[in-house]
Amino acid sequence: MQEPHKQDHPFFRQLQLASQSPRRREMLTWLGVPFRAVQSDVDETPRHDEAPRALALRLARDKARSSTAAPAGEWVLAADTVVELQGVALGKPSSAADARAMLRRLRARPHQVHTGVALRDPATGREAVCCVTTRVWMRPYSAAEIAAYITGGDPFDKAGGYAIQHPGFHPVEHLDRCYANVVGLPLCAVLALLNAWGLNLKLDLPAVCHRHFGYRCPAPDDGK
Repeated sequence: MQEPHKQDHPFFRQLQLASQSPRRREMLTWLGVPFRAVQSDVDETPRHDEAPRALALRLARDKARSSTAAPAGEWVLAADTVVELQGVALGKPSSAADARAMLRRLRARPHQVHTGVALRDPATGREAVCCVTTRVWMRPYSAAEIAAYITGGDPFDKAGGYAIQHPGFHPVEHLDRCYANVVGLPLCAVLALLNAWGLNLKLDLPAVCHRHFGYRCPAPDDGK
C-alpha cells in the first residue's frame, strides 16, 4: 500500500477536525493527513419537518462554518451522523430508558445511517459538502443483551444508541455500502473531497477498512 502524500497542495498545511469524537479522530489518522481536533459547538436540534439526510448535511456544514480560528492553509473538516428509522431521525439517547427504547425499535429491522461531511477553507469561504448513506439490518438481539450493553455505558454518545464496532454487543446483522460511515466518518467521501481540492492522496481505502474493521468494502463511496 502506498503512503499518502501529506502536503501535495501548495496551500495546505493541515486539517482542523471540528469534532471531539474519539472515533473520528482515530479514523482520520488512517489517512495520514496532519490534523488537529477542536470542539464544535453547534445546536443539533432538528428543524421542523427536516428530513434526516438534510439534517446530517446541514449539521456538517454548520460545524465546518462554526470554526473561525483556522490559520491560513488550514482547512476545516466536519461530519455529522444521523440514524433514520422510517423517516424519523434518532439522535443520541438522553437516558437509559431512551437508549432501551431506541434499541428495541431498531431490533431485527433495517434502518439508514446518513453521515454528512463538509470541507471548508475559512480563508476563501470555499466549501464542499456530501452525504453517504448506509442501509443497516440489525440482528434480533435479546432484552438481556440490550440491558448489558446499556449498563456498560456505550450507547449515550452515539446516534441511534449503538456502535456497530462494539466487540461485545455486535448489534448489526449485515449492511449495504460503507461500514466506516456507520462508525461516523465515511473515509472514501473524505478522501474524495480532499483529492478534489488537489491533495492527491494515494491510499487503498478498501484495504485500510478491511485491516481495521474486518469488512471488505464493495466499492469506494464518494458521497454522490
